[in-house]
Amino acid sequence: MPDSPKTSLLANLLCGSFLEPLLSDFQIIFERDPAARNWLEVMFCYPGLHALCLHRLAHWLHHRGVGFIPRLISHWGRFFTGIEIHPGAKIGKGVFIDHGMGVVIGETAIVGDYTLIYQGVTLGGTGKESGKRHPTLGKNVVVGAGAKVLGNIQISDRVRIGAGSIVLRDVPPDSTVVGIPGRIISHKQSTNLCPLEHGKLPDEQATVISSLLSRIEQLEQQLQSLNMQPQDKELVTKDH
Repeated sequence: MPDSPKTSLLANLLCGSFLEPLLSDFQIIFERDPAARNWLEVMFCYPGLHALCLHRLAHWLHHRGVGFIPRLISHWGRFFTGIEIHPGAKIGKGVFIDHGMGVVIGETAIVGDYTLIYQGVTLGGTGKESGKRHPTLGKNVVVGAGAKVLGNIQISDRVRIGAGSIVLRDVPPDSTVVGIPGRIISHKQSTNLCPLEHGKLPDEQATVISSLLSRIEQLEQQLQSLNMQPQDKELVTKDH
């Protein structure tokens, strides 16, 4: 006896391709949040997990051409969690949205596996162009609190984006980006660096200021030595 359409939909919904990302989203919280103490707390008290669960259902329906309901689910998720994810966005497995309040992920955004996103992050578009207009994030990307990644740009694997940065251009792999607009300040980083240590970013401005101060001190010493030379000559002349 052939399966009914409702039975087929339920079977697809419960298949591994749908449940596997949810399980990865759940497990990654224990790896990346030291405050996660037990599964009950994670299930009921983590808005990032709730938002991802609702989004995966909304995206599943959106991908199958269901109208209105996916957007309604997305709206419910925004109301209950403070996290807005368009049903059209593609989100990989093991993604962790920490705290999450104010996170916005646009319709054509793509978020790679094991990405870490902090509160206040925007993966948004620019202008009114149609088609792909939101960023693509690779695997193991860290996006700091309040960062904005705008436009159809590529953020490659293992990139770290500093808090409050605004990124408008493509970023190569293993890079660190900070500032407004975002500047690449490091092309290599330690593979042993924990994703949670997003505060350990190179301070380019502090390095430049330190080198300038050092150069000023050298110039002052040279100027002082030059000023001392005429006085020494006058003393020698008087002695003679």
